[in-house]
Amino acid sequence: MILRLLLVFALPFTLVAAAMVRAPQNPEPPEHYLVKVNMQGELLGAWEGPWSCVCDKRSGLLWEVKTDNEDIHDGRWTYSWFVDSEGVANNGDCYFEPDRCDTEDLIRRTNRERLCQAGNWRLPTLSEINTIISKDNKPGSPTIESEYFPKTMRGDYWTSENKQKLSGIYRYLTVGGTAVNFIGGDRVTIPYRNAAFVRLVTSRSTACHKAPQ
Repeated sequence: MILRLLLVFALPFTLVAAAMVRAPQNPEPPEHYLVKVNMQGELLGAWEGPWSCVCDKRSGLLWEVKTDNEDIHDGRWTYSWFVDSEGVANNGDCYFEPDRCDTEDLIRRTNRERLCQAGNWRLPTLSEINTIISKDNKPGSPTIESEYFPKTMRGDYWTSENKQKLSGIYRYLTVGGTAVNFIGGDRVTIPYRNAAFVRLVTSRSTACHKAPQ
């Protein structure tokens, strides 16, 4: 009788203790191919912040992260396509230039700033920007992983491709630049003078090379 009572009372406590031992004490998020990087070029955990860049471990590219604080990386600013005297200067909208903005303005200022302790910031190629497109998002969301790339607009983002033949209503302008539309992840060719968004990239970053593969 006594043994039976001991089993009745002891068994629940034993099961609870076993469950507590098996339960993870500090759950960690699964490892992701994207890694957050702060302004000092330091790698951050998936739940840490703030971050100014994102390293893609698959490609080794370091990407600019947009803000909403009206600095040079504000995600709402737009730029006309202008690089090395090609394109149309100062036809976008921002607050950090005395004139209107173009892509060369953002590239120059970001390299001067050494964002995330990296240099050689530039416009991405079409193939590069396609690597961060994600089409598995909720309807109405930008086609990118917003948990890593906040403040992404649902619109056109410039690539480095230029001298592309224009058609339709823009045919008279002859050539323009290639952009990727983050509404559906589609490629578009638009005039240099158009005000589009920009996300800069660099392949020369110490932080990205430190990221575990």
